[in-house]
Amino acid sequence: MKQSSTFRLSVLVFGFAFLYIPILSLIFYSFNKSRLVTVWGGFSTQWYGRLLENRQILDAAWLSLKIAAINATGAVILGTLAGLALARFGKFRGRTLLSGMTTAPLVMPEVITGLSLLMLFVVMESAFGWPAGRGFTTITIAHMTLTLAYVTVIVQSRLSSLDDSLEEAAMDLGARPGKIFFVITLPIIAPALISGWLLSFTISLDDLVITSFVSGPGASTLPMVIFSKVRLGVSPDINALATIIVLLVTLGVIAAGFLLANQEKRRLRDMQMAASSK
Repeated sequence: MKQSSTFRLSVLVFGFAFLYIPILSLIFYSFNKSRLVTVWGGFSTQWYGRLLENRQILDAAWLSLKIAAINATGAVILGTLAGLALARFGKFRGRTLLSGMTTAPLVMPEVITGLSLLMLFVVMESAFGWPAGRGFTTITIAHMTLTLAYVTVIVQSRLSSLDDSLEEAAMDLGARPGKIFFVITLPIIAPALISGWLLSFTISLDDLVITSFVSGPGASTLPMVIFSKVRLGVSPDINALATIIVLLVTLGVIAAGFLLANQEKRRLRDMQMAASSK
């Protein structure tokens, strides 16, 4: 028994070390004084100052953040509607097609997805004149096409496990379907929506393959800029940028965790109050 516990602990430590040591080393070398990213030359924060002067990286980061935020919001809205239809409306005409279309991006290679979207945008521009060229709009649509599938699966799973008696009780008391959704259903599935938003934001911010197909001149996202620099040799200011991104993501995860924990405590407190009042 002791040997089994030691083995599990060793595997756990190895797994976390494999995942986080590269990130920690990147953060460590972001404070390197040397221009060589793998040779320690002393402590310095000069590369953070250089980063603020690099307009190419800053513009690419701002573009990526805007696309990721709009994509995540749109994916949550559309994914919630699709998940609600699949989980609540039973069998209807086109259900199989809708289910297949929303889950296809999950298993489709990104190269195929990017190429097909590029061909679609070219045909649409030739036929309707929109979208005019490739850039912010086409990247956002492409990312939303990909992340919509993830949100749909998350919301559908949460709605499938939701207790229908709460909604039925509200209907018995005369509440309309719209009010039931916004007052009862939406707060309950809020953790799933937050998870879907964060996942969509992360996927969009990280995507390179699809973005490379649907982007155009003057619309280079942060992954595209970093990838182009990697081929020529990574500069230390990239480490500084990665450190800032890791910090922002960590703060976002912590904030989301506190929000979900407070919501769960509030839900348990309301359930206890409802049980005690009976």
